[in-house]
Amino acid sequence: MKASSGTTVIEGCRLFDGTGAAARDNQAIHFTDGVITYVGDQDGQPAFDPSHVEHISAEGMTVTPGLVEAHFHPTYFNVSELADLDIKYPVEYVTLLAAANAKLALECGYTSARSGGSLFNIDVWLKKAIAEDVVVGPRLSANGREICGVGGLMDWNPDYRKIGMEGLVLLINGPEEARSAVRKLVKDGVEWVKTYPTGDAAAPDVNDHHTLCMTFEEMHAVVETAHNHKLKVTGHCRATEGIKNALLAGYDCLEHGTFMDDETMDLLLERDVPVVPALYFELASIENGPAFNMPQAVIDGHQETLDGGVESAKRILREGGRIGLGGDYGFAWNPHGDYAKEISFFVNYVGFTAEEALMCATKTGAEIMGASDQIGTLETGKLADLLVINGDPFDDIRILEDRTQFYAVIQNGIIKAGQALN
Repeated sequence: MKASSGTTVIEGCRLFDGTGAAARDNQAIHFTDGVITYVGDQDGQPAFDPSHVEHISAEGMTVTPGLVEAHFHPTYFNVSELADLDIKYPVEYVTLLAAANAKLALECGYTSARSGGSLFNIDVWLKKAIAEDVVVGPRLSANGREICGVGGLMDWNPDYRKIGMEGLVLLINGPEEARSAVRKLVKDGVEWVKTYPTGDAAAPDVNDHHTLCMTFEEMHAVVETAHNHKLKVTGHCRATEGIKNALLAGYDCLEHGTFMDDETMDLLLERDVPVVPALYFELASIENGPAFNMPQAVIDGHQETLDGGVESAKRILREGGRIGLGGDYGFAWNPHGDYAKEISFFVNYVGFTAEEALMCATKTGAEIMGASDQIGTLETGKLADLLVINGDPFDDIRILEDRTQFYAVIQNGIIKAGQALN
């Protein structure tokens, strides 16, 4: 990914660096060739020649680290039923949709993203296209296809249709097939292996949110094989037993982490495994589901999931655990472009402070991606990925939902989106 050349100076801003420090007024940030060289008080900044730098006067604006979407589905597009995920469009069109979603995510302030699952192998190639400036989008961590037990949540095409699920998920029976599935993903070039240890409210009849979709032995085989190839493992984990199995198997991250008893919470905190709750999707399903003919049993399940997920997320943060923010955007009732509603939700519904939610959406997101040495906080030596906002998110966090209020989305020191381009 090309970096800026020369030096940029932003002065007079309110600055939130993501390290845990409170936002400060009258700050300045300098970056040269895409790397931050100064962050601090405007009065103490190094001298510079205004005729030799790009200068941004940012009075009344807030500068934060670039946001990190920690559960990004680039290949989902207006999904209204499960079949839309694997048979609605051919791979050629899904690829174009993924590129459009990546561009939109960047315009929404998300300079980085971790894929939470992708049709075919598209996110691996999307990552390459972004890195080589073929398309614009968040710097991406790729996941590729997912792994689920036969008959589990993601195995919804009846066998008599003879359609298969090869574009979306690798279906397994037993530890040996689990190892084989991971090896296929190794060849594909993914960084993360995502599994489905549990079911979900979307499938109340046979794979609800208290159902297991993989055995511990299968999960352990996935982790052992993935870690051997230096890949990380995550999983769609709602049921308590599935979360516990994931932690005991050695998972590197949990998606959702919905229902946790004290024993499971203690195990999570002991291992310091980050969780991406993806909870706004549950609220969107409850509020918007009826308009899309969502069955009442599914809506009721989403309500139970929302209640349990909120309680778990509160406990994780309160007891010293790590929360990343991102969600299942790309469904008809939870579309791409609404990513920052996850941040607002955690402030206005769950009860996080704006500072806590922003740290989850920046610092912790970078840690989950394995890139905290480069992004996630505004510190000298890190990449100049940042967001310049016309206003104060600590006054109203919902300003992050309105990309028309972004003066600049800066990635590698280059303004990629925002009013500054107009």
